[in-house]
Amino acid sequence: MSQNGSRVEQTKKLFRGIRPAVLPSLLLCDFANLQREVERLEEAGVEALHLDVMDGQFVPNLTYGMPIVESLRKITSLKIDVHLMIAKPESYAKAFVDAGADLITFHIEAHRQPVQLLDEIRSLGVAAGLAINPSTPMDWLIGFVPNCDLVLIMSVQAGFGGQAFNPIALQRLKMLREAYGPELLLEVDGGINCQTTPNVTSHGADLLVVGSAIFREADYCQAMTRLRCNFKPFGAQSDA
Repeated sequence: MSQNGSRVEQTKKLFRGIRPAVLPSLLLCDFANLQREVERLEEAGVEALHLDVMDGQFVPNLTYGMPIVESLRKITSLKIDVHLMIAKPESYAKAFVDAGADLITFHIEAHRQPVQLLDEIRSLGVAAGLAINPSTPMDWLIGFVPNCDLVLIMSVQAGFGGQAFNPIALQRLKMLREAYGPELLLEVDGGINCQTTPNVTSHGADLLVVGSAIFREADYCQAMTRLRCNFKPFGAQSDA
């Protein structure tokens, strides 16, 4: 195995070893005090950070780019999970690798023939995944799952705030977990909080992207503890 291939396997092994895990989405953090925010998350036992990159084209919002990844890489050894909600992921994936990303996920809606890009990202030593919106048929993605290190199931439409959790995500998580077993990493993003955490974990989610349920709380340690206390094993009955 090449050195870059080994790096990908190490990243996957780390994520498999910590699952289920909460990945804070930094979209709501205090960017004026980024280093302190990361320190608070590290103190709360966070194992990885999630960055939502939006371009104002694929989604209507505009967020941050490579400089934030570079800044984070300088101040933390935590894994950096980059979610590209952008129209042309093939034009920017390498730049995010160079900036310090450990895992890059892009949308099947933005790149309908993703195998080459998935392979390219992996060849650079970074794990690669596909994301899918709730409104997109799974047929678009399912044939490419064997080429993915991770699949990100969106439980809200990417790029729009204030949406309710879409239960179609539960069906998709369970189907993928049953079909592909424990090797495939499954991530879920959108409306994840203490109420939805039991259901997504019991349906197979490994990595839970969480924003307001952490950053709207005064104490990140307590917020993380509350979320973790609601984890349920795959297949368990949930009251949520």
